[in-house]
Amino acid sequence: MDPYTYVVIVSALALLAYYFTLLQAGLARGRFKIEAPSHSGPPEYERYVRAHHNTLEHLVLFLPGLWLFSYAVSPLWAAGIGIIWPLMRVGYALGYYAAPNKRLRWIYLSMPPIYVFVLGSLIAGIIELLGV
Repeated sequence: MDPYTYVVIVSALALLAYYFTLLQAGLARGRFKIEAPSHSGPPEYERYVRAHHNTLEHLVLFLPGLWLFSYAVSPLWAAGIGIIWPLMRVGYALGYYAAPNKRLRWIYLSMPPIYVFVLGSLIAGIIELLGV
């Protein structure tokens, strides 16, 4: 099997984690009777919106970082490290829905893969460029 298949699977899981937050924000809009285009409402509703937006903000870094790292370093390492992100992002969202402070552990656990991917790709690129 092509090792990039694992990166494809992790990418799809990341998109599903994002879609989970999108769906939950949409359902909360109906539950709290928030009419479009407003994103204002009770704090309970706004936590759904923030979990959704914050996940999108991180997805923009996660997916390109995952693919850069898979190319520059290793698709197997990228998938192995990357699987952490979608799992932690769902935990983040569920924690945030319950109470703002219950999101913190999950967000802190979801961020290291992004740092590893971006810095690892940069270092691998520089090493390749210098022929070391």
